[in-house]
Amino acid sequence: MLVIKNLIFWLLFSLHTLFFFVVLLLSAVLPARLRHSIGTVWAKGVVGLLKSVIGLKYQIEGLENIPDTPSIVCCKHQSGYETLALQAIFPSQVFVLKKELFYIPVFGQGLMLMSPIAIDRKKPAKATKQILEQGKKRKDKGFWITIFPEGTRIKPGEKGKYKLGAARMAQALQMNIVPVAVNSGLFWPKNSFLKYPGTVTFSIQAPIVWHLGSVEEIMQQCEEKIETAQAKIEQAVNQQ
Repeated sequence: MLVIKNLIFWLLFSLHTLFFFVVLLLSAVLPARLRHSIGTVWAKGVVGLLKSVIGLKYQIEGLENIPDTPSIVCCKHQSGYETLALQAIFPSQVFVLKKELFYIPVFGQGLMLMSPIAIDRKKPAKATKQILEQGKKRKDKGFWITIFPEGTRIKPGEKGKYKLGAARMAQALQMNIVPVAVNSGLFWPKNSFLKYPGTVTFSIQAPIVWHLGSVEEIMQQCEEKIETAQAKIEQAVNQQ
């Protein structure tokens, strides 16, 4: 039954994505914020499909920690689920992502119209410059910025190296950091065709003020907040 549900999901996902790809292409001449709102509706639609077809939904801890002003969302990355659900949880945001995603047929072209901050991960110095330059432009348009500090998807129970890009951007753009833990990898395994029913937890931590500490100190705070919350929400699922 799970396989059938996943086949149905992928079919509906493909039709849903194709429709919004056409809509996004037609909206290419519109301002970035309007284009972005269309992409957000697409993301929320996919979250709805996952809930209704697979039985995969989410809950939020620490909703009161979301600031009133545009900030940098620094989130654990375990699956594609958070790239979708975060758009329903936080205000209009752009993602820091690897430029190679633009090469994916249909999806990549639609992604490009969402004004992300695209970086070349093979050239760290250039990537830092791209983050700061593009980040300022997105901030000036009122966008929040979402970044995955470990730079790639990490399996549940594991921890990657936290890079300093988020803290550098926070200080350069004078934006606070909102650390977020998520256990989506327990239900959407890396590189897996199958998605599993359950409830993904997003644990939002208190913001880190951009000027209270060095780049290294700010990133260390972020790492500690995320990993502490990460252990709690993954353990809670294992105990069920």
